[in-house]
Amino acid sequence: MSRKSKKRIPEGPEKPFCIHFPECGGCLYQQFSYEGQALEKLKKVQNLISDVCPEAVPNECLASPRTTGYRNKMEFSFGDAEKDGPLTLGLHQRGSFYNIVPISDCQIVDSDYRAIVWATMQYFREKGLSYVHKKTHEGYLRHLLVRKSVATGEIMVALVTSSKDCYEGGSYSHTEWIDDYVDRLLVLDLYGHISGILHIVNDSLADIVQSDHTELLYGSDYITEKLLGLDFKITPFSFFQTNSTGAEVLYSVVRDYIGDINGMTVFDLYSGTGTIAQLLAPVAKKVIGVEIVEEAVEAARENAALNCLDNCEFIAGDVLQVMDEITETPDVMVLDPPREGIHPKALPKLLSYGVEHFVYVSCKPDSLARDLTPILEAGYHPVKSVCVDMFPWTKHIETVCLFEK
Repeated sequence: MSRKSKKRIPEGPEKPFCIHFPECGGCLYQQFSYEGQALEKLKKVQNLISDVCPEAVPNECLASPRTTGYRNKMEFSFGDAEKDGPLTLGLHQRGSFYNIVPISDCQIVDSDYRAIVWATMQYFREKGLSYVHKKTHEGYLRHLLVRKSVATGEIMVALVTSSKDCYEGGSYSHTEWIDDYVDRLLVLDLYGHISGILHIVNDSLADIVQSDHTELLYGSDYITEKLLGLDFKITPFSFFQTNSTGAEVLYSVVRDYIGDINGMTVFDLYSGTGTIAQLLAPVAKKVIGVEIVEEAVEAARENAALNCLDNCEFIAGDVLQVMDEITETPDVMVLDPPREGIHPKALPKLLSYGVEHFVYVSCKPDSLARDLTPILEAGYHPVKSVCVDMFPWTKHIETVCLFEK
């Protein structure tokens, strides 16, 4: 029998704020108030880090400016809520690989998302189209990707289907009903505005959103977001923090921790679309970003040009290999690895540069705890650290640490 934390009763809300809890597998921290969940996340990070290096333990969790409607990207799945039930568009049921929960009142997105999802589900119910079954891989409808800019209100909608009825005579072509679907979306009464609609064909056996072929049906194939005074062009598959206002908090911490970099060369490793690199570039001598996803690197280059930054260089490749090819040496580094952390062979290479200080951004506390030992053994010590809540109501948390030689 599990024991409940004493804090859960006084700090938790009287009832979950979302009607889909706990059936939906998304926001599982609704037994807490927002303040309570931030404290719970902070404690988990503290427990993990204190076992390795007590000096690196953060004592604060910075709140997300928005606790509802904060997502700027969502991937919804087509399916059914129960076997042989009506077509559903929503999120996976907790603990189920097959069942899909309709999210008529999801609270981590704003009302525009809900309106688009509802209209899409109703439209394809009327058309009687089937979804792709995970066992047989037969069917047509797969996912709906929606991205929205907080700054501009631009909305991108991408319908993801199999190639059934789309591939004839050696080339792709959309089916007759696609134009009707576009018209259905464009008449919706939204707070933002739909700036682009795409049709993505994906025949992968994996339950992921990727493109074998993409067709632009309406408008533009990107939206523009603004962070800390800079513009960022976001395409369907761009890596970009899913909480725009929270990202400003996170990147402000990074910029503060990195300190005065005037005249310095900065390495931004695992740079994604180069957001951190471009925020540091105005005061640095040069910033070099390394990212393994080529599309993200292309987006980073475009965004640097968009922001008139000519001292940024972005390299596509694995950090482990690229480090042997770069002739420059950094004065300071920012490490923002994926959830699995830094490759065990790459970390010694990075530490061998011997920079006076570097910032480590972690989206998984376990990975940070693992990487702490070689960092300490290389002669670095933690100066300060903090948690930043980018994902309210979920278990996820970001941690930022500054290390000095």
